[in-house]
Amino acid sequence: MLIEGIFAAVTTPFYSDERVYFRKLEANLDRYSRSLLAGMVVLGSTGEAVTLDDAETREVLRVAAEATAPEKVLIAGVGRESVKGTVELAEAAAQLHYDAVLVRPPSYYAGQLSAAAVLHYFRSVADRSPLPVLLYNIPKCVPYQIPIELIAELAQHPNIIGIKDSSGSMERIHATVEATRSAPKRTETVTLIFEAVTGRMLTPRTFADRAGTAAGSFVSAGDLGVGVALATAPPMAPIKTRTKKVGFQVLTGAAGILLDSLEAGASGAILGFAACAPQACQEVYFAWKDHDPKLAQEKQQRIAEPNQRIVGTLGISGVKYACDFNGYYGGRARAPLLPMDAEQRAEIEALLANIRN
Repeated sequence: MLIEGIFAAVTTPFYSDERVYFRKLEANLDRYSRSLLAGMVVLGSTGEAVTLDDAETREVLRVAAEATAPEKVLIAGVGRESVKGTVELAEAAAQLHYDAVLVRPPSYYAGQLSAAAVLHYFRSVADRSPLPVLLYNIPKCVPYQIPIELIAELAQHPNIIGIKDSSGSMERIHATVEATRSAPKRTETVTLIFEAVTGRMLTPRTFADRAGTAAGSFVSAGDLGVGVALATAPPMAPIKTRTKKVGFQVLTGAAGILLDSLEAGASGAILGFAACAPQACQEVYFAWKDHDPKLAQEKQQRIAEPNQRIVGTLGISGVKYACDFNGYYGGRARAPLLPMDAEQRAEIEALLANIRN
């Protein structure tokens, strides 16, 4: 799977009583689908995945998949404390036609996570996962940082296609890119303009699937003529594709080093800041793609301070309020995370005054 460009690490909306607010999740995914984002990550750290039980997790994955445009790459956060639990969620994501899974290291037994244990965990998940695996290095949440030499070894696995590194360290991004250059190249299906072709683009869906009712299902003129009305999928124009050789894909999880990461060889980024300001993050990427270093640097500087304060310091509740301010539904985080107070809300509004969507 081609994982290239800017991905929003989307939030999970909740009612005031902390039930998942599925209608708002649908609305957010629909709006992200209308942007130029390459795709979205559902139930990563920004999505408060660790606060959801398995039933909620599966339902969030289902609703998000149904609300997302087929051409957007969908990545499911499926990390659990056991290989078994992680694989079961990867299987659920595959049934919903996600394109890849994001897998963090286990954390509860961090003191016993030897290099051999972590290697065994990720290899076992990748062996059994029906979807390609992205490793997830997030030391501020998981008290274990995946060693570079271990990443290089895991990059040789045919079902491990990349890593999201949220350490915020350019030294690690550089080292990871260099250490994985020798990873096997994969032949991926892409569009004629070298964008990702998702599984949902290649999987016909009935009108009933899309609209939630069979009333609008496609009926051919011939069937109408003989009084037979069979619900079938409307004919779909074939997607013109080509192939592209893709190596191990390194993505940063830190918007503050987005431009430097791209310059160092990263293929893109999965950003919490893109949940509330996707256009501002995309502008950095597009300026870099257009070989306009001056503009790219200006766009990078524009998001540096807001990202550091909102994502880096205020965290999930800060991102959620920023979503509210910028036209997405954020709402409150689940306890024990506290909402923003009036002073913090005013600060976020000032930081985003010139970063609107």
